[in-house]
Amino acid sequence: MVPGFLAQSGHKVAGSGMRRVVFNQKGGVGKSTITCNLAAISAHRGLRTLVVDLDPQGNSTRYLLGAAPPATALTLVDFFDQVLNFKLHAREGVDFVTESPFPGLDVMPSHPGLDDLQGKLESRYKIFKLRETLERLSGHYDRIWIDTAPALNFYTRSALIAANSCLIPFDCDDFSRRALYTLLENVQEIRMDHHRSLAVEGIIVNQFQARASLPRRIVDELTAEGLPVLTPYLSASVKIRESHEQSRPMIHLDPRHKVTGEYVALHDALQG
Repeated sequence: MVPGFLAQSGHKVAGSGMRRVVFNQKGGVGKSTITCNLAAISAHRGLRTLVVDLDPQGNSTRYLLGAAPPATALTLVDFFDQVLNFKLHAREGVDFVTESPFPGLDVMPSHPGLDDLQGKLESRYKIFKLRETLERLSGHYDRIWIDTAPALNFYTRSALIAANSCLIPFDCDDFSRRALYTLLENVQEIRMDHHRSLAVEGIIVNQFQARASLPRRIVDELTAEGLPVLTPYLSASVKIRESHEQSRPMIHLDPRHKVTGEYVALHDALQG
C-alpha cells in the first residue's frame, strides 16, 4: 500500500506560491540540475519564480548566477545570521533575493558559511524560520523551488518543513533504491512531527538509459510497488554538462533538445 503522505495519481498540489523541495540524501543524483531546469521553465512560462539554494556547495547559485552572486548581494548565510541575532524583521525576505540573468527568475544564493551556522541554528531550534519567510515570499512568487544538500541536516529539515511537496531525484541503481526507502521513512517522520500536509509529489528518474535493462527493471518495480514515479524520465546527455559550464538552463541553451523537451513535459505534468 502506498503511504498516505505520497501524492496519489491525479492529486493536485500546484497553486500560487507553490513551494517544492528537491531532496535526496544521496549525492550525484542531479538535485541542482533538476531544480534549476524546472525553475527556469516556470519563469519561461511567465510564472514569478524563486530558487532557494540551501546547499553550501552552491551549485544552483553558480548555475543560475554564474561564478558567484554580486559582491553586494545578501545570501542565505546573511539570512540565517539575522535569524540567530534576532535581526530578521518582517521584510518578507526580499532583501536576500538576487535577480538572475533570466527574466522572472530570482535566487536566494547559497554561501559556504552555511556549514558554520548549522550547529547554532539547530541548538536554538530555528527550524521553522525558513518556512515563515517563504510563506511571506509566496505573495511575490508563483513558484518557489528549494535545492538541498545530500544530507538530512538542519537545512534540509527546514526545507521539508517549508515546502508544500517534495520531489526525489533518483538514479537507477540498487544502492539508490535502498537509500530511497530510508529517505521516504525520514520524510514521513518529518511529516508526522512537524508538517502534516507535506507530500512526496513524485520520484524523478534521472540519467535514464532506455536501452539498459537494469534501469527499466528498477523503475518498473518501483511503479509496481505503488511509488509515484513521474514521467517522462530524464535521459542522460552531455548537453547537460554544457548547460552547467555555460550557466544556462536547457530551456535557454537549447530549447529544441530532447532533454529540454523531457524537462518541459515533466514541468507541465507537475503543474496539472
